[in-house]
Amino acid sequence: MSDDSTATTAALRADLGAHPLWDFALDFYTRPGVEAACLLLQDEAGVDVCELLWHCWLYRHRLTLIREPSGLAAIRRWQGEVTLPLRSLRRRLKAEAAHSTGIAEVRRRIQQAELAAERETLERLQHLAERAEELTPLPAAASSLEISLASRWKLQKKAQLLAVQTLKYRLDPL
Repeated sequence: MSDDSTATTAALRADLGAHPLWDFALDFYTRPGVEAACLLLQDEAGVDVCELLWHCWLYRHRLTLIREPSGLAAIRRWQGEVTLPLRSLRRRLKAEAAHSTGIAEVRRRIQQAELAAERETLERLQHLAERAEELTPLPAAASSLEISLASRWKLQKKAQLLAVQTLKYRLDPL
C-alpha cells in the first residue's frame, strides 16, 4: 500500500469510532423497509444480519474488505453458538407465548439476551474493522453495494436482490 493509501485508510478507519456500528445499526434497522430486507436475507439466504449491517456501515464509511479478516471466523462462531440458538428458541416459543403470560415473559427475556448477543457481535465487528489490515478505501469505480453484497452471499433470487437494493437506498452518506 502506498503512503497516501495508508493515510487515507487510517483517516477513514479513525472515523469509525466516531460513528459506532451499534448506533448505526439501531438507526438503520428502523428505517422503512430495512428490517424486512434484513430478515428476508437472513431467512431465505442465511445472511447474518449483524454481518450484513457491518458491511453496510463499512460501505457508508467508504471502506471495503479486500479479503475476510482472520478474526471474522471467531465472530461467526459466537453468532452460531450464542445468538442463533437464542433466536431459534425465541421463535419456537412465539406461538406458546400468545397463550401463556409465563412463556411470554420467558420469551421476552430470551429476546433481551438475543439482542445483547447481537450487540456483542456488532461491537466485535467494529473492533475488528478498527484494526483489520484487510480494510481498504472503496475505489472511485467501486462496484455498488448491491453487487458487492449479492456476490458475497451469492444472492440470485429477485426478492433477495430487491432486499439488498432497499438497503442501499436507505443508507445515508456521511
